[in-house]
Amino acid sequence: MNLQEHYNELYKKSSEAILAGNYKLDSQIDKKSYSRFGITLLIRPDEAIKANIQLFLNELKAIDPLQYYYPNSDIHITVLSIISCYEGFSLDKITIEDYAEIIQKSLIDLGEIKIEFRGVTASSSAIMIQGFPTDESLNNLRDKLRANFKKSTLEQSIDSRYVISTAHSTVMRFQEKLQNPKQLIDVAAKFRNYNFGTFTVDKIELVYNDWYQKQENTIHLGDFTL
Repeated sequence: MNLQEHYNELYKKSSEAILAGNYKLDSQIDKKSYSRFGITLLIRPDEAIKANIQLFLNELKAIDPLQYYYPNSDIHITVLSIISCYEGFSLDKITIEDYAEIIQKSLIDLGEIKIEFRGVTASSSAIMIQGFPTDESLNNLRDKLRANFKKSTLEQSIDSRYVISTAHSTVMRFQEKLQNPKQLIDVAAKFRNYNFGTFTVDKIELVYNDWYQKQENTIHLGDFTL
Protein backbone atom coordinates (compact mmCIF):
# COMPACT_ATOMS: atom_id res chain seq x y z
CA MET A 1 0.00 0.00 0.00
CA ASN A 2 1.20 3.52 -0.83
CA LEU A 3 0.46 5.23 2.48
CA GLN A 4 0.60 8.78 1.12
CA GLU A 5 -1.93 7.97 -1.59
CA HIS A 6 -4.14 6.21 0.95
CA TYR A 7 -4.08 9.18 3.36
CA ASN A 8 -4.66 11.65 0.48
CA GLU A 9 -7.67 9.73 -0.78
CA LEU A 10 -9.09 9.43 2.73
CA TYR A 11 -8.61 13.16 3.39
CA LYS A 12 -10.22 14.23 0.10
CA LYS A 13 -13.25 11.98 0.53
CA SER A 14 -13.72 12.74 4.25
CA SER A 15 -13.15 16.50 4.10
CA GLU A 16 -15.73 16.77 1.31
CA ALA A 17 -18.20 14.72 3.38
CA ILE A 18 -17.58 16.85 6.50
CA LEU A 19 -18.13 20.09 4.58
CA ALA A 20 -21.36 18.65 3.14
CA GLY A 21 -22.57 17.75 6.64
CA ASN A 22 -22.23 14.02 6.00
CA TYR A 23 -20.12 13.24 9.05
CA LYS A 24 -20.81 10.73 11.82
CA LEU A 25 -21.06 11.35 15.56
CA ASP A 26 -19.75 8.96 18.17
CA SER A 27 -22.35 8.77 20.93
CA GLN A 28 -20.46 6.17 22.97
CA ILE A 29 -17.21 7.98 23.67
CA ASP A 30 -18.35 9.94 26.72
CA LYS A 31 -20.08 7.04 28.44
CA LYS A 32 -19.01 6.54 32.06
CA SER A 33 -18.94 2.75 31.82
CA TYR A 34 -17.91 0.38 29.04
CA SER A 35 -18.61 -3.31 28.59
CA ARG A 36 -16.57 -4.02 25.43
CA PHE A 37 -12.89 -4.80 25.96
CA GLY A 38 -10.02 -6.48 24.13
CA ILE A 39 -6.23 -6.68 24.08
CA THR A 40 -4.01 -4.61 21.80
CA LEU A 41 -0.35 -4.28 20.95
CA LEU A 42 0.52 -0.61 20.53
CA ILE A 43 3.23 2.02 20.16
CA ARG A 44 3.24 5.41 21.88
CA PRO A 45 5.00 8.42 20.28
CA ASP A 46 7.55 10.37 22.29
CA GLU A 47 6.77 13.45 24.40
CA ALA A 48 8.05 15.98 21.82
CA ILE A 49 5.67 14.62 19.18
CA LYS A 50 2.76 14.57 21.63
CA ALA A 51 3.47 18.23 22.47
CA ASN A 52 3.29 19.10 18.76
CA ILE A 53 0.02 17.18 18.44
CA GLN A 54 -1.47 19.17 21.34
CA LEU A 55 -0.55 22.44 19.56
CA PHE A 56 -2.65 21.24 16.64
CA LEU A 57 -5.48 20.11 18.92
CA ASN A 58 -5.47 23.47 20.71
CA GLU A 59 -6.27 25.17 17.40
CA LEU A 60 -9.17 22.76 16.85
CA LYS A 61 -10.42 23.26 20.42
CA ALA A 62 -10.46 27.02 19.88
CA ILE A 63 -13.08 26.65 17.14
CA ASP A 64 -14.98 23.63 18.47
CA PRO A 65 -14.39 22.78 22.16
CA LEU A 66 -17.31 20.32 22.33
CA GLN A 67 -15.57 17.51 20.43
CA TYR A 68 -13.51 14.71 21.99
CA TYR A 69 -9.76 15.39 22.04
CA TYR A 70 -7.26 12.71 22.98
CA PRO A 71 -5.06 13.49 26.00
CA ASN A 72 -1.36 12.62 25.69
CA SER A 73 -1.87 9.51 27.81
CA ASP A 74 -4.17 7.96 25.18
CA ILE A 75 -2.36 8.85 21.93
CA HIS A 76 -1.08 5.69 20.26
CA ILE A 77 -0.47 3.74 17.06
CA THR A 78 -2.09 0.30 16.93
CA VAL A 79 0.43 -2.37 15.96
CA LEU A 80 -2.22 -5.10 16.06
CA SER A 81 -5.58 -5.63 17.70
CA ILE A 82 -5.06 -9.16 19.00
CA ILE A 83 -8.53 -9.52 20.50
CA SER A 84 -10.93 -6.89 19.16
CA CYS A 85 -13.16 -5.31 21.80
CA TYR A 86 -16.31 -7.28 22.48
CA GLU A 87 -19.00 -7.51 25.12
CA GLY A 88 -18.06 -9.76 28.02
CA PHE A 89 -14.34 -10.21 27.37
CA SER A 90 -12.24 -10.18 30.54
CA LEU A 91 -8.66 -11.06 31.41
CA ASP A 92 -9.62 -14.19 33.32
CA LYS A 93 -10.51 -15.75 29.95
CA ILE A 94 -6.86 -15.85 28.83
CA THR A 95 -3.32 -16.50 30.12
CA ILE A 96 -1.25 -13.38 29.50
CA GLU A 97 2.06 -15.26 29.58
CA ASP A 98 1.02 -17.31 26.54
CA TYR A 99 0.40 -14.12 24.55
CA ALA A 100 3.65 -12.55 25.75
CA GLU A 101 5.60 -15.61 24.62
CA ILE A 102 4.28 -15.33 21.04
CA ILE A 103 4.93 -11.57 20.95
CA GLN A 104 8.50 -12.06 22.20
CA LYS A 105 9.09 -14.75 19.55
CA SER A 106 7.82 -12.36 16.86
CA LEU A 107 10.42 -9.76 17.81
CA ILE A 108 13.40 -11.97 16.97
CA ASP A 109 15.54 -10.51 14.16
CA LEU A 110 13.24 -7.49 13.84
CA GLY A 111 14.83 -4.34 12.42
CA GLU A 112 14.60 -0.90 14.02
CA ILE A 113 11.15 0.69 13.75
CA LYS A 114 11.17 4.41 13.04
CA ILE A 115 7.98 6.39 12.39
CA GLU A 116 7.53 9.86 10.95
CA PHE A 117 4.40 11.76 11.97
CA ARG A 118 3.72 14.13 9.09
CA GLY A 119 0.47 15.82 8.23
CA VAL A 120 -3.14 15.09 9.12
CA THR A 121 -5.95 13.17 7.50
CA ALA A 122 -9.58 12.52 8.40
CA SER A 123 -12.40 10.02 8.39
CA SER A 124 -16.12 10.76 8.48
CA SER A 125 -15.97 10.75 12.30
CA ALA A 126 -12.41 11.66 13.31
CA ILE A 127 -9.18 13.55 12.68
CA MET A 128 -5.92 11.60 12.55
CA ILE A 129 -2.18 12.23 12.44
CA GLN A 130 -0.53 10.54 9.46
CA GLY A 131 2.19 8.07 10.41
CA PHE A 132 4.84 6.85 7.97
CA PRO A 133 7.17 3.99 8.92
CA THR A 134 10.56 4.65 7.36
CA ASP A 135 10.95 1.03 6.21
CA GLU A 136 9.15 -2.34 6.27
CA SER A 137 9.97 -3.23 9.91
CA LEU A 138 6.48 -2.46 11.25
CA ASN A 139 4.81 -4.46 8.48
CA ASN A 140 7.27 -7.31 9.05
CA LEU A 141 6.38 -7.34 12.75
CA ARG A 142 2.66 -7.42 11.97
CA ASP A 143 3.13 -10.30 9.52
CA LYS A 144 5.17 -12.29 12.06
CA LEU A 145 2.55 -11.71 14.75
CA ARG A 146 -0.26 -12.76 12.39
CA ALA A 147 1.56 -15.95 11.42
CA ASN A 148 2.55 -16.88 14.97
CA PHE A 149 -0.87 -16.24 16.50
CA LYS A 150 -2.68 -18.09 13.74
CA LYS A 151 -0.45 -21.14 14.33
CA SER A 152 -1.43 -21.07 18.02
CA THR A 153 -4.67 -22.15 19.70
CA LEU A 154 -5.00 -18.89 21.63
CA GLU A 155 -8.11 -16.76 21.35
CA GLN A 156 -7.52 -14.00 18.81
CA SER A 157 -9.47 -11.99 16.25
CA ILE A 158 -6.60 -10.49 14.26
CA ASP A 159 -7.77 -8.85 10.99
CA SER A 160 -11.40 -9.78 11.70
CA ARG A 161 -12.59 -6.18 11.24
CA TYR A 162 -10.00 -5.07 8.68
CA VAL A 163 -6.36 -5.71 7.87
CA ILE A 164 -4.36 -2.95 9.54
CA SER A 165 -1.60 -1.53 7.34
CA THR A 166 -1.30 2.13 8.34
CA ALA A 167 0.53 3.87 11.20
CA HIS A 168 -1.91 6.69 11.93
CA SER A 169 -2.96 8.00 15.33
CA THR A 170 -6.53 9.17 15.96
CA VAL A 171 -6.47 12.39 18.00
CA MET A 172 -10.01 13.85 17.75
CA ARG A 173 -13.46 12.30 17.44
CA PHE A 174 -16.74 14.00 16.62
CA GLN A 175 -19.17 13.61 19.51
CA GLU A 176 -21.38 16.69 18.98
CA LYS A 177 -22.72 18.51 15.93
CA LEU A 178 -19.76 20.37 14.41
CA GLN A 179 -19.97 24.08 15.20
CA ASN A 180 -18.09 25.17 12.10
CA PRO A 181 -17.11 22.42 9.63
CA LYS A 182 -15.37 24.88 7.29
CA GLN A 183 -13.10 26.25 10.02
CA LEU A 184 -12.35 22.70 11.14
CA ILE A 185 -11.22 21.74 7.64
CA ASP A 186 -9.28 25.02 7.34
CA VAL A 187 -7.24 24.10 10.43
CA ALA A 188 -6.77 20.55 9.16
CA ALA A 189 -5.59 21.97 5.81
CA LYS A 190 -3.10 24.22 7.64
CA PHE A 191 -1.55 21.13 9.26
CA ARG A 192 -2.02 18.92 6.21
CA ASN A 193 1.74 18.50 5.71
CA TYR A 194 3.00 19.64 9.11
CA ASN A 195 6.03 17.79 10.48
CA PHE A 196 5.07 16.57 13.97
CA GLY A 197 8.38 14.74 14.33
CA THR A 198 10.07 11.37 13.88
CA PHE A 199 10.77 8.86 16.62
CA THR A 200 12.46 5.49 17.00
CA VAL A 201 10.29 2.91 18.75
CA ASP A 202 12.07 1.62 21.87
CA LYS A 203 9.23 -0.59 23.12
CA ILE A 204 5.79 -1.89 22.26
CA GLU A 205 3.06 -2.31 24.88
CA LEU A 206 0.45 -4.99 25.40
CA VAL A 207 -2.71 -3.58 27.00
CA TYR A 208 -6.23 -4.59 27.99
CA ASN A 209 -8.34 -1.76 26.64
CA ASP A 210 -11.67 -0.27 25.68
CA TRP A 211 -12.40 0.89 22.12
CA TYR A 212 -10.93 4.36 22.72
CA GLN A 213 -7.81 3.34 24.62
CA LYS A 214 -8.83 5.58 27.53
CA GLN A 215 -6.17 5.46 30.23
CA GLU A 216 -8.70 5.03 33.05
CA ASN A 217 -10.02 1.86 31.41
CA THR A 218 -6.64 0.43 30.36
CA ILE A 219 -4.66 -2.26 32.15
CA HIS A 220 -0.99 -2.44 31.20
CA LEU A 221 -0.05 -6.08 30.58
CA GLY A 222 3.56 -5.82 29.50
CA ASP A 223 6.36 -3.98 27.70
CA PHE A 224 8.48 -5.53 24.97
CA THR A 225 11.80 -3.79 24.38
CA LEU A 226 13.02 -3.41 20.81
